[in-house]
Order: sequence, then C-alpha cells, then structure tokens
Amino acid sequence: MSSAETGIEKYDKSFFGHPSGLSTLFFTEMWERFSYYGMRALLVLYMVAGVPEGGLGFSTADATAIYGLYTASVYFLPLIGGWIADRFIGVKRSTFIGGVIIAAGHFSLAVPTLTFFYLGLVLVAIGTGFLKSNISAMVGDLYSEGDERRDGGFSIFYMGINLGGLISPLACGFLAQSETFRNFIAGFGLDPRSSWHFGFALAGVGMVAGLIQYVVGKRHLDGVGEAPVKKADDATAITPSYIIQISVLVVVCVAIILSYLFAFSDATLPMADRIRGTITSVIPPVMIIGGLVAVILTGLQDKLSTDEWKRLGIIIILFLLAALFWAGFEQQGSSFSLFADQLTQRTFGSFEIPASWFQSINGIMIVIMAPIFGILWVRMGKKQPNDVFKFALGLFFLALGFIVMAYASGLTGAGKVSPMWLVSVFFLHTCGELCLSPVGLSSMTKLAPGKMVGLMLGVWFLASSLGSFAAGQIAGEFKAEAGALGTLFTNVAIVVFIGAAIAFVLSFIVGGFLRSRQTTAEVPVEPA
Repeated sequence: MSSAETGIEKYDKSFFGHPSGLSTLFFTEMWERFSYYGMRALLVLYMVAGVPEGGLGFSTADATAIYGLYTASVYFLPLIGGWIADRFIGVKRSTFIGGVIIAAGHFSLAVPTLTFFYLGLVLVAIGTGFLKSNISAMVGDLYSEGDERRDGGFSIFYMGINLGGLISPLACGFLAQSETFRNFIAGFGLDPRSSWHFGFALAGVGMVAGLIQYVVGKRHLDGVGEAPVKKADDATAITPSYIIQISVLVVVCVAIILSYLFAFSDATLPMADRIRGTITSVIPPVMIIGGLVAVILTGLQDKLSTDEWKRLGIIIILFLLAALFWAGFEQQGSSFSLFADQLTQRTFGSFEIPASWFQSINGIMIVIMAPIFGILWVRMGKKQPNDVFKFALGLFFLALGFIVMAYASGLTGAGKVSPMWLVSVFFLHTCGELCLSPVGLSSMTKLAPGKMVGLMLGVWFLASSLGSFAAGQIAGEFKAEAGALGTLFTNVAIVVFIGAAIAFVLSFIVGGFLRSRQTTAEVPVEPA
C-alpha cells in the first residue's frame, strides 16, 4: 500500500523532512526496543549466574542454546504476524496487540520462578511476532513508490530502535546487577538477589510507555495499516487448495520433528533431555525452511507477475546474506556478553561496570552515526550503490570486527583485556549494521509485491531468526581460553569474508534490475 493509497500527504515534511506519522512510529519502536534490548542484555547473564547470586545456574551451552532459540523465535514469528496482518486484522491493530502481549511477557519474567521465566520468553516472542514486521510496514506506507526519502526515513526509524537499545541496558542493567541497587532494596527488607527481576520489570514498563505513545499518536496514521477489505473476486482469498497446501506443509514439519525425537536423538537420555535437544537443534531450521516454502505457496496463491517473482528472488538473496550477518552480529548478546563478563577489565577504582552495560555501546554508536548514514544515502540520491552492494559492505565490516575480536582473545592469556577492544569491535559492527539493516528494511518495502508487504517484512526478520539460531550454536562453543576463542572468532571472520565477496559479485549481477526498479518509479514533482 503506497502513501497515495493510504491518504498520507505525499509531501508531508513535518518530522525532520519526513511525514509526521514517522514520529509516532519512531517513539513507539524506541520504547519497544527499550524493552527488548533491556531484557536481552540480562538474559544470558541471568541464566549463567549461580543460584546463590539470584540466577538460574545454567551451563554456558544451555544458556546460549536457549538464547539462540528465543531470539530465533523473536525473529521467526513476525513471518506469521505479518501474514495475519496482511490477510485479516491489518498492521495497525496487529502492532497494538503485539505490544500488549510483549508487556505481559516482561512482567512474567519479573516473577522469580522458572515457570514464569519460560512463560515470559514465550509471550515476548509471540508479541514481537505481531508487532515487529508490521510497525516497519507502516513506515514504508508513509512514502510513495520511488520517494528518495524512504531510505533516510528508515535510517531515522532505525535510530529510534537503537536509542531504546542505548538506554535500556544501562537502566535495566543497573537495577539487575549493581551493588548500589541491591543494597537499596535490601534496606526495604527485600532479597538483594531479586534485583534481576526488577531489571525485567523495567523492560515491561518501557513497553507500556510505547503503547501509550502509539495510542496517543495514532491520529498521524489515519489510513495507514488498516485491515484489508476483501472483495468477492479477491485473488488473495484463502482457497481450499491453499489450506490443503499449508496443512500438508505443517504435517511434514511436525513429522520431521517427531522422527528426529524418536528415531535420531540419543535414546539413552531421559525424554526431557531428548525433547530439549530436539527443540534447540531441529525445530528452528524446520520452522524457517517451512516458512520459506509457505512464502512461495503464498506467491503462487496471489498469482504474482514475472516482475514480482524476480523481486522475490532478490529478496531471497538479501535474506541469505542477512542471515549470515545476524549469525555474527548476535554474538553481542551471547559470546561478547560473556567475554565482557569474564575476560574484560571492568573495575575502575571502587566501581565495577556491569557487564550488561556493554550492550549499550552499539546503541550509542547508532544514535551518533545513523543520521550520518541517512544523510549520505539521501545526498547520493540515484548514485548510491544498490542494496546488495550495501549488504556486501555490511558483511565486510562485520568480518573486520571478528578479526579484531580474535586478536583480543589472544591477549586474554595474560589476563583480562581493556574494554576498548570491545568498543572497537562494536564500532566496526555498527558500521556494518548501518550498511545492512535499515537498508534491508527499506528494500523489503520497495521490492515486496503490494499484497505481501507485511509477509515479506516477516521474511526479513526470518533472516534474523536463522542468524540468531546459528549465533546461539556459535556462542555455545565459547570457552574462556585464549587459543580456543581466537580460533572460534577467526573461523567466523573467514566465513563472513567469503559471504561479503559473494555479495559483491552478486551486486553487479542484479544491479541492472535494481536500477530499473528505481528509474521506473519516478517521484512526482512537489506542488508549490
């Protein structure tokens, strides 16, 4: 749905040269990301912390596997949420529903029992499925096709995401880990070990703030993201054959999962361990592959044109490159977090920096650098490199960061290292993120067939799901040993460098088609 169809004024420039609706979505997403990144900064540290310290006492392998499965779910479920919004309830209503469920999840995590811990993870993942891709789809709806402000708008939107990511690890981490706050609550007769749950509760408060912002600012989104109006001859209607195809796909996925559980898992292990191994090893890949097949079936159902199928092909290329990127980037919340906690010098005088605070470095750099990248793409106009080339740059910066990380790991044999090593790595990864992530969001809205925008944004987050699952497996190899860590990070760097080279070559192969998409969508002359 374009801005012309939504009723949004095409040349509205009331928010830093962009439509006023961007301000509503900017602040809503900022608070939603405050809740997500605040909780993410604590998650692995809370799981590996000993029970006497108020944690769960999980092993590193178990904690990172759960982290990988959780983040994979967070980025897989938007595929389903986008499909539901496109077909039934609209992206505007879906965004609100998702926010409510997310808030409930964070408050569940604030309850100090294992049952509520798992319930909270499930609720946050489901709520994110309803919210994440759909709020991004509304950003795309604010611009007409060919509007060169689009990439800049997504960069501003992305800055909001990371503004929340900047503040929340500091705030939630202070409540969860600082001795100052633990002594404070002990003064009220509370168990200081419960400080972790105050951090999780603050994340829930952030999501509530986002919901308030969304409701108050909805007047700027009139006509954007409304529920679809179905017609009698609508080609996107759910037909019996489509239901049969999806049902068969679901049955096949379930059969694969059950066959692994009963035929291929270690029969000597207790059933609980076999189920957990199946969940962490098999379900995410099956869900992701099944999701891609569902996308293809939806494309067939919608009777896409040849041009639209080509655009879907470009989306698949970007999907694979993005999955590789996120497999490396998501080490920030797992292996890098453990590196900060166990191998980084954090004590200065009498003050010890909470390990979770390092999660704010990326947000700080995004807030500083996102406007620069946004201005750069706008200034370059039609001369800017195509999206696949930008992805190649993103992967290149990511690989450089892992080279630095491998070198820093080699220094840990002599003791804890300076925090500036992590700062340097976060800087390089932030450069890569700004080349890839906001551009990826924008490209999904540019390339997706009009009837599949929400679904294709779900595919974009599906790449994050696949990458996050892989990230959890990589982080499970974390050992606080200089040689082992150096080898691990070097191997990641090599794989990412290869991906960057492939992306660079592909950028020339598909560049002509992408340029034709830009030149055929001219922006109307602004009226006086």
